[in-house]
Amino acid sequence: MQRKPLYETNFEFPDDEIEKAVSQGRLLSMEIEFSLRCNFKCPYCYVPRDDQLKDEMTPDEIKDVILQARALGATKIIVLGGEPSIYPHTTELIKFIRHLGLEVEMFTNGSGVTRAFAETLHALGVRVVLKMNSFDREKQNRLSGHPDAYQIIQSALSNLKSAGYPFRDRFLAVSSIICRQNIEELPRMWQWLREQHIVPYFEMITPQANARLNEWLYVPSCELELFFKHIADIDKRFFGRTWDIQPPLLGNKCMRHQFSCLVTSNGVVQPCVGITLSIGDIRKATLADILSQSKVLKDLKDYRNTIKGPCHECDQADSCYGCRGAAYQMTGDYLASDPLCWRNCGPAKEELSLPTMAPSTRAVP
Repeated sequence: MQRKPLYETNFEFPDDEIEKAVSQGRLLSMEIEFSLRCNFKCPYCYVPRDDQLKDEMTPDEIKDVILQARALGATKIIVLGGEPSIYPHTTELIKFIRHLGLEVEMFTNGSGVTRAFAETLHALGVRVVLKMNSFDREKQNRLSGHPDAYQIIQSALSNLKSAGYPFRDRFLAVSSIICRQNIEELPRMWQWLREQHIVPYFEMITPQANARLNEWLYVPSCELELFFKHIADIDKRFFGRTWDIQPPLLGNKCMRHQFSCLVTSNGVVQPCVGITLSIGDIRKATLADILSQSKVLKDLKDYRNTIKGPCHECDQADSCYGCRGAAYQMTGDYLASDPLCWRNCGPAKEELSLPTMAPSTRAVP
């Protein structure tokens, strides 16, 4: 029996809205890091050591860039980290964003999601994305770099459910990275999340920062193809959902460079988390000027003409350009063909090695 979803489960925007935003040079969303401070040390993450965190934006600077994003058409602010739930100004900033009439989507490892904070998030209508990589305590703790990660995440999930997530306009998702350690259990997790009306947000690892030091996490691209097909089959048979398989997200496509950008915790503007290229600094220029003058963004928006190699010729090229972060980190060229896409495996389906990666602007512990 197929289950009907409680609410719209897409992370992206409708194609016509994206096309309109591109033609008008406007935003639909903006990703922002309030702070990179985090109590987890995930082996695949890009967050630096605490002693390397310097010159982060003040709450007033964060508010100012959010106002600029709204003026450019953004309707949703996506809060990344670090860990937002332990940042002291998160509630204040969420209230500010909601007062502006904008949606808030917050990624969290659950550390500060107490019963009271979960109720606050629910009252403010925040879309919550909880990071969880495994049902297994030992694996979850290892993949979070924290001895109590499993318990923290489970407690956060319980608190969110007690507060009323998920229900209608109270969107709840679980974010998982696909790695060697959890790939066998992810189909079961996907199905369980669907049954709980929790949206699964599973993604391939972008080979940057800590992930560059921990290649024991990686799954060969051609194995990932089979895994994506298996999850697509589960979604079709049990939940009536049909989607094309493409990297780096299961059941979703990532073309955020058409309508979004990232503002890091120290005010640097990047195309996304994976393309660690500064295209400007909000302390030195307006967001509007930075985005309108960026050659990188112009190239990415014109992807049908600028993407190179097999990705350019792919029969899915109209709606997919792979992971631009993976392309940049592994080749130094954000327009290169995605080296991790299974369609780019050789005739013998040989796995691509990971030795050549672009230097990251993130500090690596």
